[in-house]
Amino acid sequence: MAESGVPILGSLYVYAPNQPAAIFFTLVYAITAAVHIWQCHRFKSWGLIGLHPLCATLFTLGYALRVWGADNYMYISTDKTPLAVCIYREPDIPVLELANYHDLGRVFRYVPHASPFNPGRVTAFFGGLMALVEGLNAAGVSLSANANAKESSKKPGHNLILIALALQVVVILAFAYLSILFHRRLIMARITPQTNLIKPTLTTLYLSMTLIFIRCMYRLVENSSGTTSVDLSDMDALLKLSPILRYESYFYVFEASLMLVNSVLWNVRHPGPHLPQNTRIYLSQDGSEVERDDDSSHQRPLLLTMANTLMFGLLIRDDKRHSYGQQIFPPICLF
Repeated sequence: MAESGVPILGSLYVYAPNQPAAIFFTLVYAITAAVHIWQCHRFKSWGLIGLHPLCATLFTLGYALRVWGADNYMYISTDKTPLAVCIYREPDIPVLELANYHDLGRVFRYVPHASPFNPGRVTAFFGGLMALVEGLNAAGVSLSANANAKESSKKPGHNLILIALALQVVVILAFAYLSILFHRRLIMARITPQTNLIKPTLTTLYLSMTLIFIRCMYRLVENSSGTTSVDLSDMDALLKLSPILRYESYFYVFEASLMLVNSVLWNVRHPGPHLPQNTRIYLSQDGSEVERDDDSSHQRPLLLTMANTLMFGLLIRDDKRHSYGQQIFPPICLF
């Protein structure tokens, strides 16, 4: 069983998945997804935080598949690769990170004079990096998930996954650098009454990215400690795998539980009450809210706006002139 650490011969998970645990996480993720949807409707904040209910929904579907997988975890030559891809591929994590990057860009957009980076480029910049990370990860998975492939092709695939995870850590650190620099500039600007409204959102972003960072480090250690590309009928080879791969409890602690806490965190600390619904409103240097008239994003349909976000901000490029909210700090250049 999974708790004993003894592998199950022929199991694509190495162990026998715990179905009650999968059912529990399916239900709680469904609840947090429903709360996210209700909050977005209540605060009319779909454009601000609409990716978070999408993430919670993807997690719900993912654990629902794990419920099914708890009864269908044995190796079947005709149906192995799709299930292996379901095990390794986690599209909800990059979408979750993209949601945080989008939220950071929205905060920069509200206080542009303290932004260390063009607010209109935040989603495109980080989204482009995430696209690179996911491209490497997808290539690595496609090479390593096929048990019929030669070991010479599996090893490069495993290395690509490690490179993708390492790059993900770098992207998170870049996010932390920009957000902390912005927070410092916000304090130096001394417009306390208004900036106090967005500090809770910044704190939530810090906590959220910390959880994602811990999860990323877990995945990095997991993949560094070994690979499940072994003969599933060879007990000796399976017993040599790292305990992280043989015990399901690691997955539920560092993956399922951490991401659940992250989703609930955004439920409890929803940014809807703190940021204006109108994205054209920004905070001037004297602390007053001003509505700019040079932004065409408010004229876009909601679906187009969300599609632009999902396309990493590359579908529609924002105005780069950045004429509103003249900066009082020199911008930085990351590329």
